[in-house]
Amino acid sequence: MHWLAWTLLPTLAGHLLAGGQAPPAGDSNPFFQEWKTPFGVPPFGQIQDEHFLPAIKKGIEEQRSEVKAIAADPAAPAFANTIEALDAAGELLEKVTSVFFNLTGAETNDRLQEIAKEAAPLLSALGDDIRLDPQLFARVKAVWESRARLKFSPEQAKLLEETYKSFVRGGANLSPEQQKRLRAMNRELSLLGVRFGQNLLKETNAYKLVIERKEDLAGLPETVVAAAADAAKVAKLPGKWVFTLQAPSIWPFLSYADNRELRRQILTAYTRRCDNGNEFDNKQVLYRIAALRAERARLLGYPTFAHLVLEERMAKEPSQVYGLLNQLWTPALAVARDEAKALEAMIRERGQDFKLEPWDWRYYAEKVKKARYDLDEGQVRQYFPLDNVLKGAFHVANKLYGLTISERTDIPKYHPEVRTFEVKDADGSHLGVFLIDYHPRPGKRGGAWSSRYRGQKIQDGKDIRPVVVNVCNFTRPSAGKPALLNLEEVETLFHEFGHGLHSLLQRIHYAGLSSVPRDFVELPSQIMENWATEPEVLKVYSRHYQTGATIPDELLAKIDKASKFNQGFATVEYLAASLLDMDWHTIASEPSKDTTGFENDALKKIGMLPEIVVRYRSPYFQHIFASGYAAGYYSYIWSEVLDSDAFQAFKEKGLFDPATAQAFRKKILERGGTADAMEMYKSFRGREPSVEPLLEKRGLKRQ
Repeated sequence: MHWLAWTLLPTLAGHLLAGGQAPPAGDSNPFFQEWKTPFGVPPFGQIQDEHFLPAIKKGIEEQRSEVKAIAADPAAPAFANTIEALDAAGELLEKVTSVFFNLTGAETNDRLQEIAKEAAPLLSALGDDIRLDPQLFARVKAVWESRARLKFSPEQAKLLEETYKSFVRGGANLSPEQQKRLRAMNRELSLLGVRFGQNLLKETNAYKLVIERKEDLAGLPETVVAAAADAAKVAKLPGKWVFTLQAPSIWPFLSYADNRELRRQILTAYTRRCDNGNEFDNKQVLYRIAALRAERARLLGYPTFAHLVLEERMAKEPSQVYGLLNQLWTPALAVARDEAKALEAMIRERGQDFKLEPWDWRYYAEKVKKARYDLDEGQVRQYFPLDNVLKGAFHVANKLYGLTISERTDIPKYHPEVRTFEVKDADGSHLGVFLIDYHPRPGKRGGAWSSRYRGQKIQDGKDIRPVVVNVCNFTRPSAGKPALLNLEEVETLFHEFGHGLHSLLQRIHYAGLSSVPRDFVELPSQIMENWATEPEVLKVYSRHYQTGATIPDELLAKIDKASKFNQGFATVEYLAASLLDMDWHTIASEPSKDTTGFENDALKKIGMLPEIVVRYRSPYFQHIFASGYAAGYYSYIWSEVLDSDAFQAFKEKGLFDPATAQAFRKKILERGGTADAMEMYKSFRGREPSVEPLLEKRGLKRQ
């Protein structure tokens, strides 16, 4: 993690889902040695849990020493000896924390969780010590104030700007007493983020719906039943069936299980996670996080935490976010109401007489979809074996950018299920290493994400190429069948691969400019989803897992006709979560300790349909309370405006038009955070984005 990221440490520490032991002998610690592995990939087989804490402490010590030398440099402050030197500092700490943060998300355990609790405040203190060093800030400020008379390249100017702002936003201009309070808040926030994430992982793993009677499986596809039987064997419950709160288990159950009471039970368990008054309850944790964030923002001179965060995003201020969300909320709610009426009609048509509830929505949506479009997800899955979908994503990268992605068996991996690939550019040159980890495990948090074990940068004139990982929780192989994905999982694979390409194609000089604004970072990922369902692309990779037959045109037509089905529901559950996030982070003073009441009031204010549950309730809203999306969950829809508009450029010129692809690569993907996000977008598209393509795509344009 580059030092500029310490500005966000209380947020990033939420990924430290893991902990430690007695330090080993220094000579045996792999982090203190040069890695002789292919492409310098971490030697996972040599790294033990007990190596992390001593390496983190040594990395902190080394970075303190490096920063102290920069601050005490007798030479006059200059870009090279201050800004560039700061960017290069902390190499060892970057080396160890990149592995630690990634493993605690994808392969955690109790020992790592103890390390997390010890490491979080140490890392928080380091970030504060750098940003609040008056001697160091004086040098940074001197270079900043000399910018008008010195000549910098655009990338140097951007790094200078980001470095200066990180000090100011980190409290460099506060009084000593205010800085003392800021340090205390940052330390507490770092620990609260760890606690929130650990509570959620444990509560999610703790629940099992155990089914003993075969008749209670009625309606479920054969593959789902087989996966539940496999889960039961793992749980040492042979002859039974186990369903969990992991996505590949709960969502098929809610979509197909005829047993309404069991649907109610599992959805209730899901929506009550960390809200049960037990040791994993997150209500007071999230209250404290929200309160400290609000206080921190006020201390730094901002009305609310959202103002502090959004100043660095494309949105710039909360009113812009609310403006977009409200513009979409009204048509989405109207469509969702129409959808609810259709589901209620299906309930009556099937001879039932009860009110539509949240645990009924997915089940009856499947019935309506089948009736309207004759589209059966079970049939669709047969054409999307995981390996084929992966090849489809690689095919798109090849057609767009000329990339070749080849599996390598000599690259270290952190778990047997991980697969490793080398990525080469069109000219055959090495671009990076790509790891994939696609199935749920108890040590892996839920969801899907892309990350880096090593970021790209120029060091001593050499282009250091990245090591990138995609982590997901897809349906597992079962009953002798390969992993068969549904359309949502297909799009998720393409989505995360888009993030991966963003990292793999990056070509910048400074590690401190590797990140882009949160509401821009989803553009490269979400635009990739568009290719996933284009008929021209589907014909390449969607093959029946048994016969190898290409997906038939008839089925493609059904998928296309159903593409806007249930989009009211999908948009409402997402927008409600985005608005809830903004409400939590536009609090000007201390929030209500009644977190449930606050959430209920927020949803009542927008007219949330009782038949739809907000995508993330506050106690398990990890994105905003233990990850990097605080006051930023809106980013997905903001970026969808960008990706829908940007994809129109490809539709206008051709799906794989070389000039358009090269423009997107050169003006967006390669540039990292070296320029203003909107300026980068306009340089590609020639104008600001329009919201119309998004409304059309989601079926929200009222006729």
